[in-house]
Amino acid sequence: MRDTIRSGKPMNEEDRAPMGMTVRVVIYLVAVHFFAGFLFLLFYLAGAK
Repeated sequence: MRDTIRSGKPMNEEDRAPMGMTVRVVIYLVAVHFFAGFLFLLFYLAGAK
């Protein structure tokens, strides 16, 4: 089964981002959200006193 875009045209391999970059972006997004959650928790607990 070939990859197709909604228009039904076959998708060129050149139109896709490299797999390594996609994985790196996902890892960075998850890491940034964990860091933001940690900071939120830190400020939440510090303000609870």
